[in-house]
Amino acid sequence: MNKHIGARNEVGMKIDEVIVVEGRSDTVAIKRAVEADTIETNGSAVGEVVLKQIELAYKRRGVIIFTDPDYPGNRIRRIVSERVPGCKHAFIPKAEAVRANRSLGVEHASDEAIRSALLAVRTETIESFEHQITMEDLMKANLVSGAGARKKREILGERLAIGYANGKQLLKRLQTFRITADEFNEALKELDN
Repeated sequence: MNKHIGARNEVGMKIDEVIVVEGRSDTVAIKRAVEADTIETNGSAVGEVVLKQIELAYKRRGVIIFTDPDYPGNRIRRIVSERVPGCKHAFIPKAEAVRANRSLGVEHASDEAIRSALLAVRTETIESFEHQITMEDLMKANLVSGAGARKKREILGERLAIGYANGKQLLKRLQTFRITADEFNEALKELDN
């Protein structure tokens, strides 16, 4: 069990870190699935006041960034990560965050999907890592361009619990979350099957 998960309670589990979400609906979904405190960014124009709250939460309790698996969610994730390096990240697959009307967001995920994403949390690292995956590795695996590259990146992101990203972002996430060559190659084998 990950160290950020506290004692079990009537909701299922308690998260010690503060979870950064996009809005009120996400907070409701998180609190339905786990016992946790949240900070809402109120959209992709993350303000200075919110960033200061996140910095304080990071210093006192730690932070898990849990945004929607879409462009605005990734933008918020990037803004917060750049301002507060070393955050933890939870990712939910698009298929588990979509509603019948094609609306996409954490608020549409099941309680189990939210708990699974929080159990698979990844910690961002800022130190150098000697066994980094390279852009050449991504190109050899046909993850950067060509037929099916986008879908392969999406599935790989789910398997590694780092979310969907374009080729350049994928490389950064693989390095940031210190995904080893063994983890990367094992996920690629699963893709090929």
